[in-house]
Amino acid sequence: MNKQELICDCDVIHKEVVEKVKEVMPEKQAITNLTSLYKAFADKTRLEILYALHESEMCVCDLAVLLNMTKSAISHQLKTLRLANLVKNRREGKIVYYSLTDKHVYEIFEQSFKHVAE
Repeated sequence: MNKQELICDCDVIHKEVVEKVKEVMPEKQAITNLTSLYKAFADKTRLEILYALHESEMCVCDLAVLLNMTKSAISHQLKTLRLANLVKNRREGKIVYYSLTDKHVYEIFEQSFKHVAE
């Protein structure tokens, strides 16, 4: 099959399908927000952090030891995850603990691993 065979040379074949889908398409900003979410997932270190937090609430020091990284590097990645609303933190004295933001993040993570295991 060559490139020309993949190109549609008509205007619209199924106008009713196009109109139906057009009605339910999300706003451009929602697509942009989803793109940002997927970018946050698109880093090996951030995925390792998310996996660890999927298992247990942890502090920066523990994450650094677990992943054999500096506390500074972990903090940098946690900031990105926090800005993407994937992790939250709580302070207990001088220690800051991180966890997944909510059930939705947990479910996204669970489903993603199930998908790649298929």
